[in-house]
Amino acid sequence: MPKRVRVKLKKCIQNQHEVGSKDAHMISRIFYELVVNGKTQGSFYSDIKQPVGSEYVAEDLEVTAPNGYEGPFDQASFAKGIRNYYQRIAGSKRTKKNNTIVLDAKFAFDADG
Repeated sequence: MPKRVRVKLKKCIQNQHEVGSKDAHMISRIFYELVVNGKTQGSFYSDIKQPVGSEYVAEDLEVTAPNGYEGPFDQASFAKGIRNYYQRIAGSKRTKKNNTIVLDAKFAFDADG
């Protein structure tokens, strides 16, 4: 039976050089909490890899799975929600190194497991 996974987004650190941003790609890190069927699973993060100079469109944003999470999951649904959040907070603004944006948001999806 599918499980309901809720993602409670907390903040994003854009252009985070400590995790590998280079001249060709910008790496940003999204921090969030996962809740499965009403039970909190903990705090996690995912990285977003974006070609430098791209327009923040979904096709250009590569999203990693939650760091350290091993429960029910659907990568496609998760990545779509993370991309939507990132596009909303990042927009087309020029970013500085290690720019922190705090914005609470939520999304949910169903996952097998």
